[in-house]
Amino acid sequence: MQPVKIVIRDMPNSPALEDHIRKKAEKLTQYYDHINTCHIVIEVPQKHKRQGKLFNVRIDLTVPGKELVVNHKLDEDVYVAIRDAFDAVLRKLETYRGKRRGDVKTHESVNAGYISKLFTDEGYGFIQSIDGNEYYFNLATPEPTQTHFADLQRGDMVHFFGGIADDGFIAHHITKNRKNNHTE
Repeated sequence: MQPVKIVIRDMPNSPALEDHIRKKAEKLTQYYDHINTCHIVIEVPQKHKRQGKLFNVRIDLTVPGKELVVNHKLDEDVYVAIRDAFDAVLRKLETYRGKRRGDVKTHESVNAGYISKLFTDEGYGFIQSIDGNEYYFNLATPEPTQTHFADLQRGDMVHFFGGIADDGFIAHHITKNRKNNHTE
């Protein structure tokens, strides 16, 4: 990384503050080592206020193909403002790094199916999904948004999130479709 450029406006400069900022900037290279420039501005925008001065921290990073900017406004403690600004720029840097590597955030999709087997005494059952897979479920302790085990019957149409367990597919967050039932 190129040298860090630090600008401190409308407040006294101290070597301890600059050293703190430089250490924070150097830590960024642990997360992404292709940072081209780092420009940090700390200022007190309301110069004439006597009490409760608020500090504004702006961080500009240039990385290959992009400029990442964080403008963390107004905190009474300059070190807290610096910490929060660096945390925000780190999140942006991690997102940028993930996009460069091709990481894609995937979301679970909602599946649909019907209750094919129900073992009420044992507290579990199976869902036959519309894609042909059979999912195990156990609703002894349901999530607040899902259907209670006692409310299910064989043939009920349901929506659920599916996953893979050690010995097959598993369903969770099951909700009953109140409109219709499946008949075989």
